[in-house]
Formats: sequence, structure tokens, C-alpha cells
Amino acid sequence: MSRFLHTIATRRIEPTALTPDTQLAELVDNAFLSYNAGRLREACQLFVRKVLEPTTVVGVSLSGALTPAGLGASCLVPLVRAGFIDWIVSTGANLYHETHFALGLPLFQSRPGLDDRKLRENHVIRIYDIVFDYQTLLDTDRFFRELIRAEPFQRTMSTAEFHNLAGRAVADRERALGRAPKSLLAVCHELGVPIYTSSPGDSSIGMNIAAVQLEGGQLRMDASLDVNETAAIVYEAKQRGGASAVIIFGGGSPKNFLLQTEPQIQEVLGLADAGHDYYIQFTDARPDTGGLSGATPGEAMTWGKVDPEKLPDSVTCYTDSTIALPILTAYALAKHAPRPPRRLYDRRDEMMANLKSSYLSHRK
Repeated sequence: MSRFLHTIATRRIEPTALTPDTQLAELVDNAFLSYNAGRLREACQLFVRKVLEPTTVVGVSLSGALTPAGLGASCLVPLVRAGFIDWIVSTGANLYHETHFALGLPLFQSRPGLDDRKLRENHVIRIYDIVFDYQTLLDTDRFFRELIRAEPFQRTMSTAEFHNLAGRAVADRERALGRAPKSLLAVCHELGVPIYTSSPGDSSIGMNIAAVQLEGGQLRMDASLDVNETAAIVYEAKQRGGASAVIIFGGGSPKNFLLQTEPQIQEVLGLADAGHDYYIQFTDARPDTGGLSGATPGEAMTWGKVDPEKLPDSVTCYTDSTIALPILTAYALAKHAPRPPRRLYDRRDEMMANLKSSYLSHRK
């Protein structure tokens, strides 16, 4: 083998035959060798070998209709319970649709290519190949409006506080239906995992908040609290000598909100830091269109979002998140012991005080 080839080759391709007894982790390690399967293998291995180190704080962003496909209960909740996710930025839609399951409202598998005019005439909602009754939306809207009218919600708060309070109510509703809480909102409330929504008005939850405001409701979401709380999470992780990892499913606003914590720390607050240490993204967006969803970790590095010294510890896999998330979840649960919950939600005031003190000291 030439010396140059030796410098770029990482592993000889010598596949072994799959058998009826092949386990998923073995499949990923030994059969996901190249192309996007290779990137998915690298993401799984990076997640288990480095990201889940005890001192690494793991933030996850969620976009796309993941929870209607059942990936909240099947994947995200097990990852949270294992201590593999410490904080989340999600679209409001994912949290809204996850609530259908908690309320006992059914969603169904179907197929793409249905006659949407007939669906509309028969009050059936479609998300690609998922269908459900229009009444499911009305019942979920009613649940959130009743919640938002309650006294604990009559004030200004961060989206993390809103989701924590909502998670308690969702857990109570699940118990009333005779089952243990298993929705993402409920479990994150239980384990102190903060959930932020970067665009709180851009979902049915936000629409119901707006409706209750017309009645005189006093709930207001403070975006500045969200910006500072998320930056405080990352800043404190790095100050304590730990690391910050970002796991991105899809792109859009949640991806940017997760990543902008570092420019907030460095560029805006003027505090010393180098960027996130680990970066894993699953996306179907191309980088050449200039959109944030397809932007690479190298491009993010130029903004200070990713530590240039840690750029090799980054993986972008071009695949559907509904494929990647179950595989990553099963692989991690098989390969890594659970971590203790970090309960970052309970420490928000402490972390904010630390960030504020550092910022004000720097300004003097």
C-alpha cells in the first residue's frame, strides 16, 4: 500500500455476512461502511464514545414532524430517561403533536398519495402518510387553552418554564387515563430537562396562547430569557471544564437557536469561548442553497459556533431523521450505560446568575 493511501485510509473494507442473530449495534459497526450509512455509523460511534462522556452537556434540536410518527415515545423519551439528552430546542409542532398521544387521541398509519380533497371533505388531517381526525386538533387545542387560562400561566416566562408547567399537566392527564407518563413534555418535566421553542408563535400551541390573549390572558413568552438561558447552559458547561455537544435533527430555526448560543457568548457578550465541541447533524438539506438547514459544521465554525480544534469531531449525515433517530437511539442504549440526569431546568437561576456576573465583570 502506498504511503499516501495509508495516510487517508481509515479502515479496510472486509464485510462479514449478516445472520439472523445480527444485533443492530453490530449491523451499524460492521455493515454501515460507506456513503451516508458510513456517516450514520460515525455519528453513532461519536455519540457513544465522546458525546456521552460524563462532563459533556448534550443539547438536541428537533424539526420536522418527528413526534406524529411516534418518535417521541419510542426514541426521545428513552434517550431522556437514559440521561443522554440534557436540553432541547424543538418546534412547537413537535410538542403539540406529541400531546395527542398523552391525551389518548389516535393517529394512524396510511399511505402517501391520498386524495386530499376527499380528506378535507371528511375532516381528516394528513401528515404525509399519517392520518387522524380533525377532532384530534380541536380536543388538543381545548386542552392547551384550558391550561393557558390557569393561574400559574398568567405571567411572563421563558418557553422552558412554560413547557415544564405544561409537562406537569400532561403527566397528570396521562395518570388520569390510567398509565404512567411517557410523553416528551411529561418526562422532561419529571427529569428536569428544559425544552425551548425558538419560534413560540409558529405552532398550534402558540396559536392557542394568542387566542387566550384575546380573552385577556396574561401569558407572555420572553424570547430574551430563552436566548440567555440557553447561552448560560453552554457557558456553564464549558466553564466547569466540561464540553458542549449539539445533536441536530433536521434544521430550521431550532438548529440555529441551538447553535447561536456560542455567538451569543463570544460575539455579543464578549466572553472567551471557542464554540461547541461536538456536532452531529442529520439533514436532507443541501449546503449550496445557502440555507441554514444545510449549512455544514465547517461553515458554523466560521461563526464561532463550532470549536475549530474540534472540527474533526463533527458528522453530517444526509438522511431522513425518522431513519437516523431510531438507529442512533438503539445503538446508544445498547452501547452506553445510562448517565445521571443533569436536571438543568432546576439550575436555570444559578446558571443565569453565573452568565450575568461574567458579562457584567467583562464590561467593566
